[in-house]
Amino acid sequence: MRMSRWSYRADRAVFPMLLAAAGSVSLWHASMRQSEEWPAWVLAGLATWTLLEYLLHRWVLHRVPPFKRLHAEHHEHPFELIGTPTWLSAPLFVLAWLTLTQALARPAAGGAAAGLMAGYLAYSLLHDAAHHRRAAPGGWLARVKRRHARHHQPGANGDFGVSTAFWDRVFGTATTVGRDDRRAGR
Repeated sequence: MRMSRWSYRADRAVFPMLLAAAGSVSLWHASMRQSEEWPAWVLAGLATWTLLEYLLHRWVLHRVPPFKRLHAEHHEHPFELIGTPTWLSAPLFVLAWLTLTQALARPAAGGAAAGLMAGYLAYSLLHDAAHHRRAAPGGWLARVKRRHARHHQPGANGDFGVSTAFWDRVFGTATTVGRDDRRAGR
């Protein structure tokens, strides 16, 4: 969806508050053991986010109407402020958190939810940077931008991961690295 500058950047304000809430609520009455395990649940949530990001991008945004049409708009206008509005993403993450509390102890559910939300926030910031920020030549962000630009090439069917190329390598959708990338040691 096309958004205003404010709504496009709302994730940057809302998700840190949700992360703080997930941490506070889940750790408030946690035992010492649960508190010590909490970071592992955050890491599990982060890892899960990277897989969800890949799967949603590859299978939902590129194949399922109406998401396919909305995402095609982003591909046609990559420098426009087009994305998922916070009024849609934030409630979905709160729902995921509430769902996790049905299966896991409160600290574990909050940690996993915090990891999912942190992963989404990192994805959101990185995707914005890939489209709207300058990068130092040869740096990490330049490599991310180049990989994501390959995904945006007409007819491309790969490089679905924004946060990481890991799942593209696992599922065989990483595009061929170009000569310039090889020469730079990437």
